Amino acid sequence: MPNPIIENERLSGARNYDPLPVVLVRGEGVFVWDDAGNRYIDMMSAYSAVSHGHCHPVLVKVLQEQAAKLAIVSRAFYTDKLGAFLNLACELTGFARALPMNTGAEAVETALKAARKWAYTVKGVAKDKAEIIACAGNFHGRTITIVGLSTIPQYRAGFGPFPEGLKVIPYGDPLELEKAITPHTAAFLVEPLQGEGGIIVPRAGYLKACADICKKHNVLMICDEIQTGLGRTGKLLAYQHEDIQPDGIVLGKALGGGLLPVSLFLSRKEVMDVFTPGDHGSTFGGNPLAAAVGKAALEILFRENLIERAATMGKYFQEQLRTLHSSLIKEVRGKGLLIGLEVNDSYSAHELCLKLLKHGILTKETHQTVIRFAPPLIIEKEQIDTVIHALREVFVEAEKELA
Repeated sequence: MPNPIIENERLSGARNYDPLPVVLVRGEGVFVWDDAGNRYIDMMSAYSAVSHGHCHPVLVKVLQEQAAKLAIVSRAFYTDKLGAFLNLACELTGFARALPMNTGAEAVETALKAARKWAYTVKGVAKDKAEIIACAGNFHGRTITIVGLSTIPQYRAGFGPFPEGLKVIPYGDPLELEKAITPHTAAFLVEPLQGEGGIIVPRAGYLKACADICKKHNVLMICDEIQTGLGRTGKLLAYQHEDIQPDGIVLGKALGGGLLPVSLFLSRKEVMDVFTPGDHGSTFGGNPLAAAVGKAALEILFRENLIERAATMGKYFQEQLRTLHSSLIKEVRGKGLLIGLEVNDSYSAHELCLKLLKHGILTKETHQTVIRFAPPLIIEKEQIDTVIHALREVFVEAEKELA
């Protein structure tokens, strides 16, 4: 019998998502519950947005207290929360300035606008000739400009024409970056680890080589840390696995503590100073509610040692995944608690996720062949062991079906 809640959403909602057939009504820590009272281990954490765990009590308290005082006033006025939030973000990341937005895509768009204006006003690129370089397999968001940098056919189909000045090169090869740079190149936008692209980890030294090339050619290197940042890979920021400091970064997802959208573009003073009043803005960006929650989310990462936990639990998780023996498994890869389990195309990764759902494990495939594991950073060994046990049973079921 169809679930009336699912049918109600399908009745009035656009069909731009195809959710798994489960209705979630409550969350706490690493667990969520459906409308029938069944409990699941959340191995997605909303694409890393719930890194602190569902309904973290400190974050919920901060949200409630601030909402009762002042929530939205726009950036037409100063508030008592934004400065402290931006100061902490800059202090932790080593950047001079931060510009608050809401969603990750907005932060990426902000970075691209900053890069282009910097190219014209500082680097001296001719008017309307600035170029942005990104990598094949990237996922930086869903806006028209960002989709123009995508190599996923579905993301592009029917949405053109796209803006000029966008280039795409293979991921993981610094020589391709050097070849693509011209005197018009403003910035290189890159994910330190491609999440939506299939949990693709570049070889060691890739980011360092790219940073050196960008510096050599006076090109901004901007790291998209929306999914990989804020402890997810076992470092505060994923690029810190290599000894570099890019020219700018974009943060989002976990910055909102799993409660509301909060994002930032951070950069050095020379880049951020291209913005003057009226150049760019957001009605909701930097609102007191977001600033209070964002600051608390950053503090909790350190107070509760979530970054170290991601490193330790991620290592354990990958070790346990490698004990699984199945002809369907091709590779285990990742950093910290951003892990991909790639399966061969003889069995659908989507079907494996549906089987995991029946075992009380929630996750979603990416690129048809990769099961992703990105749980809240508070996950314990016992819960990882439960996931491993479920995976063993699921792979046995799948192999029997194929046989």
